[in-house]
Amino acid sequence: MESIDLLVLRSVRDWVKAGEPVLLATVARTWGSSPRPVGSMMALRGDGRVVGSVSGGCIEDDLIHRYTTAYGGAGMRGGLPEVVRYGVSADEAHRFGLPCGGTLELILEFDPAPARLEQLLELLDNGSLVRRDLDLSNGQVTLTPTPLPEQFSFDGRHMFNTLGPGYRVLLIGAGALAEYLATMALFNGFKVSVCDPRPEYMGGWNVAGVEKIVGMPDDVVRAYRVDVRTCIVALSHDPRLDDLALLEALHSPAFYVGAIGSRRNSQLRRERLIEHFGETEASLKRLHGPIGIYIGSKTPAEIAVSVMAEILAAKNGVALPGEISVSRAKHSRELQVPAV
Repeated sequence: MESIDLLVLRSVRDWVKAGEPVLLATVARTWGSSPRPVGSMMALRGDGRVVGSVSGGCIEDDLIHRYTTAYGGAGMRGGLPEVVRYGVSADEAHRFGLPCGGTLELILEFDPAPARLEQLLELLDNGSLVRRDLDLSNGQVTLTPTPLPEQFSFDGRHMFNTLGPGYRVLLIGAGALAEYLATMALFNGFKVSVCDPRPEYMGGWNVAGVEKIVGMPDDVVRAYRVDVRTCIVALSHDPRLDDLALLEALHSPAFYVGAIGSRRNSQLRRERLIEHFGETEASLKRLHGPIGIYIGSKTPAEIAVSVMAEILAAKNGVALPGEISVSRAKHSRELQVPAV
């Protein structure tokens, strides 16, 4: 499954090239509660077809009726970008289904230049992060590759939106837990790859849409072109595989690096990486293990939910409280058990 941003941009590119009238809407600013964050995009074709979203649905309906001839609107036209605002009054917020007190500001681009879209998508497909600068005064778009993601911003004239390749997850070990985690990652828009040199495990893999890589994990991580939108999760339970992958992953720009294992095994892994492989307490701060948040999970499916939640928190820049880490939560529960 491809990321929604890429789906929106590809749809706009294809529709414009086909001669269809197209509107690209981007959430520029929000006040109060908002269903979608700034930077969210939606593509609207002249016949009312929509890809992506900027709200829970009601604003999309209004844009369709306002701008598409198929629904009696004035129709789309080329020209300079526009800024529109929804939910300024309580009546409007109620009408458009916004949360109480919510206000949403959108930037509307009409028939974006296909050459710029082709250039942007080529950069994204090659793994680059790109800052897209839209000048609302003249509709000009500037594309600048950037090494690090930047916060979305809009100052009233310029919109800066950092776009990147889709998020990816590389799983080490093709066991049952990896299958559940791969399914959840696909559902959340990640491109998923699984690596395992053991044919008996890889031969039984049956999750469609996952790239299968047969090879030693350290070689695979090195060749994977890890970037800031990549996470690497070691799930094989075999130190000869997991440790090799982690040694490469910890020194990559991956936004999340984690490994399955009990509290004891996780501690032994840390000691092993320090003693035999030259890692330090500082370099191991990036290593999540035991992975996941504490939800009392027992089955592979429940553990996958726990791990996916932690990955999504890291992706979204949310610092989770230490109390919900597996290690601290289990330790606290043990202290609460009365002695017998």
